[in-house]
Amino acid sequence: MLDLGLNGKVAIITGGSDGLGRAAAEKLAAEGARVAICARRKEHLDQAADEIRKTTSGQVLAQVADVSRAADCEGLVNAVVAQWGGVDILLNNAGTSAAAAFEKVDDETWQADWDLKVMGAVRMSRLVIPHMKKRGGGRIINITTVGGKAPQPRALPTSVTRAAGLNLTKSLANEYAADNIRVNTICIGLVRSAQIAKRAKGDLEAHYAELAKLRVPLGRVAHASEFADLFAFLVSERATYITGASVNFDGGSGMTV
Repeated sequence: MLDLGLNGKVAIITGGSDGLGRAAAEKLAAEGARVAICARRKEHLDQAADEIRKTTSGQVLAQVADVSRAADCEGLVNAVVAQWGGVDILLNNAGTSAAAAFEKVDDETWQADWDLKVMGAVRMSRLVIPHMKKRGGGRIINITTVGGKAPQPRALPTSVTRAAGLNLTKSLANEYAADNIRVNTICIGLVRSAQIAKRAKGDLEAHYAELAKLRVPLGRVAHASEFADLFAFLVSERATYITGASVNFDGGSGMTV
């Protein structure tokens, strides 16, 4: 068995009530980490936290927060530090898939996407880094997309804000390497999610199969649990020489390495 060295670590996962965030929270809780998850919908968030506790017998803190609001970010970090004394791991996962043609995207949509995906990660990182320094190091993972490296047509504003996330990752990795704070990004391709399911017409498995046939060389759409395995490795004691890296989680669909 590969010991990831996560037992007792304190993690914050934004967008933690569904999909990638929830899978990551469940994985870390199962490894013995203490996990705080945030989302905007209280009832749904509380239900997710309860289910993770039952599945893993782990410690899970649920805090309602919108990371596009500075006060919510500060309240989340303060609550975690008050309960568990610090922060070791941050997953900047909050975000939605906003994709449209350039002329269809108005100023309000641009600003909302920037506040959520870029400034949310900036605010959360700025708040946790001092606590990580006190603990002798930490790990930050930013969720971006393969489209941030090689954008497809009509993929705005997401492709631009995700490109900013790539830059933020490398900038923080370089600046805080001396503090033993490792910063990496996972570039997402197609992963089974509630957002995709909502767009499906008819049989969901047939929809996933068709998406995979058209867009994924491996021939299938990933499960969130597979992402969670990658995330857990990158924040573990087995990955201490990896920082400033972008890892494609896309089944080979991205046009860049």
